[in-house]
Amino acid sequence: MKNIHALLIIGAALLWSAHARAQAVPDAKTAYHTARDAAGSTYKAARARCDTVTGNPREVCVAEAKAERVRVEEEAHAAYKNTLKSYTQARMRIADANYDRDKARCGAVTGNDRDVCLKQAKATLIAAQADARADRKMIEARTDAREDKLTAEYRVALEKCDAFAGAVKDQCVNAAKTAYGK
Repeated sequence: MKNIHALLIIGAALLWSAHARAQAVPDAKTAYHTARDAAGSTYKAARARCDTVTGNPREVCVAEAKAERVRVEEEAHAAYKNTLKSYTQARMRIADANYDRDKARCGAVTGNDRDVCLKQAKATLIAAQADARADRKMIEARTDAREDKLTAEYRVALEKCDAFAGAVKDQCVNAAKTAYGK
C-alpha cells in the first residue's frame, strides 16, 4: 500500500515536470479543504475507536490513525500546491508519521526483538527519505535536460533560418520561436 502511494506521488511529480507550473484553480483549493476536513473526521472516529483498548494496542491504534491522517492531508496539500518541493515534503512527512507508527508497534516486543524492530523502523524511515530526495533530484535533472535539449533544437532551427532572407527569414524565426516557446 505504501508503494502505491509513493508511485502516485512520483507520477504526480512527473506530470508536474512535464507541464509548466500551473496556477492552482479554485477547485483544487476546495478539494484540498475537503480532503483535510475528511482526514480530520476520520482521525477523530479512529481515535474514538482507540479509546476502547488499553496499553500498547491503544498506542499502536493512535499512531496508525495519526499516520493515516498525515498521509491524506499531505497528499492533498501536495496536490493543491502542485510543486515538486511540496510533493517531496509530503513524502518526508508521511515517512516520519509511518516511523512513529512503526515505533509504536515495536512497543509490543521486548529485548533484542524490540531493538531489531526499532532498527528496522529507522531503516525504513531513512530509505523513504532517501527515495524522496533521489526522486526529486531525478525529476529536476530530467527537467533541466529537457530544457537543454529544447534550447539546442531552437538554436538549430535559428541556424536553418539563416539560409533565408527578408520576410521568409522573419517567418522562419517566428515559427521557431513559436515551436520552442521562446
